[in-house]
Amino acid sequence: MKKDYNIYIYNDTFISLLTLMLYLLDNKIIPKDIRNTFYNPNLFNNTINLNIPDKENIINIYLEKFSKNIFSTLYFCFISNHENKEILMYYFLVHSLQYKDKIFYMRNLKSVSTILKITKYVKNENHKMKGFLRFQELKNHILYAKMAPENDIIFILSKHFATRLKNEYWIIEDVPRGIYSIYDKKDYYLVSKEEFTPLKLEFSDEELEMKDLWQKFYDTIGIKERKNDRCRMNFMPKKYWKYIIEMEGTYEKNS
Repeated sequence: MKKDYNIYIYNDTFISLLTLMLYLLDNKIIPKDIRNTFYNPNLFNNTINLNIPDKENIINIYLEKFSKNIFSTLYFCFISNHENKEILMYYFLVHSLQYKDKIFYMRNLKSVSTILKITKYVKNENHKMKGFLRFQELKNHILYAKMAPENDIIFILSKHFATRLKNEYWIIEDVPRGIYSIYDKKDYYLVSKEEFTPLKLEFSDEELEMKDLWQKFYDTIGIKERKNDRCRMNFMPKKYWKYIIEMEGTYEKNS
């Protein structure tokens, strides 16, 4: 492998990044860094955008070279919010060529230990959001939920709810990223804020009644003398309170 002091640019998508990394592997290049098109270089950094066309069969190519565990680890790292994820993914691939699935035991390698921590963090947030996401019924009987996760987990989260709520129409909104997941009882589709006209959030009468009952129940079962916000935040992190029905009043007070 030869060291290259250029920063290589990919076109934001997972497929584009996979295509670029395959090119770098095939040409035995170790780049200074890998960044998406939003990257703003300084005067001392030289960037290269090869504009390589995305390979339609790129996933199959990777699965021929690497195991499913290695590939899924790459994906979970990609949907994380880690600043240096791309170059970490590339080093992880380079080491995987040598160690194969034994790579998961090579925690002495910084890229490996870091990626495994990132992957665990993303999976944990996805697991938490399965319980923290709150759907509310609109007047047209569509279930609507908002969330603001740290990582870009809307795709894998949608896969869960497509099974969990397979007989319902639902929409999940990732507010910070401006992405919507729309489910039509058959499949779910991810669309951007520019591609989707948000629904007017008019909740059904049943939803308003249930919301009121749930908030009263939540307040009633609480024991005022044993209130412990620090303990509660261990189980329900404050960063998720904004879109949790029973925490609406508490979130505003603590913001």
